[in-house]
Amino acid sequence: MKAKSLLAILVAGGVVMGGCGNSDDTKKSDTKTEQTATDTKEVSLDAETKAYKEFALDQLDQFTKATEEFVTAFKDGDMDKAKELYPTARMFFERSEPIAESFGDLDPAIDARLADLEAEGQTKDDWTGYHKLEYALWEDGKTKGYEEVADKLLADTKELRARVETVEVTPDMMINGAVDLLNEVSTSKISGEEDIFSHTDLYDFKANIEGAEKIFEILEPKIKEKDAALAENLTDKFKNVNDLLANYETKDGGYVSYTKLTDKDTKALADAINQLGEPLSQMGTILE
Repeated sequence: MKAKSLLAILVAGGVVMGGCGNSDDTKKSDTKTEQTATDTKEVSLDAETKAYKEFALDQLDQFTKATEEFVTAFKDGDMDKAKELYPTARMFFERSEPIAESFGDLDPAIDARLADLEAEGQTKDDWTGYHKLEYALWEDGKTKGYEEVADKLLADTKELRARVETVEVTPDMMINGAVDLLNEVSTSKISGEEDIFSHTDLYDFKANIEGAEKIFEILEPKIKEKDAALAENLTDKFKNVNDLLANYETKDGGYVSYTKLTDKDTKALADAINQLGEPLSQMGTILE
């Protein structure tokens, strides 16, 4: 907005000055005005923000469907099926979290950990969402008594999907969102505190990386125009993280329990993610 306002002032100034001078002055003023317009022209990312919103909507469509399957299995008392569906269903949410987080009430209702609530002075009675049902499955060892929590999770998921239609996706949301996805992994999830009962953290890791990588892929052509070396560096760094995560894949396409990783393993992952985070934060150069 500031750039546009400045341009309007300069253009107006050019017209006044041109009217008072000779034709050469007018040509110089016009040339200067045209140059100013070029210098202050904002980068259009309309196509990119539209593409990202379509991606997020697709992910949340799949999240809603997967959550419905999870809740059905949970309420049927099929604990094995519910445990199987828990980490894969959540991946759709984790990939699209930059948009999901824009709803300050629904995000914690769906995804809050007990530690998050306790830090805010709330108790287990205030706890809802996926992680409470994770607790029921892996810690409490039962589904009976948690039916209302399961129903609320599905209702909140459907409401989130409906509300996302109204979101205005901005370049800042995309760029900051990509960095935030990595920060979540490197600051809290790397310690194993996200899925503290199920130890399915690597599914979340992968989904966060995929969410950030999707944003990069959408913005990559514009990044290449500004800084081809940065684009190449990001491609390499994403590959490095993905290659590390591939070491922990199971034959059925899932991931091993996070408890299987050694301190050396988690340090290697943390280092790779941090090395990716630095150039990822530079994506904002496309807006300069």
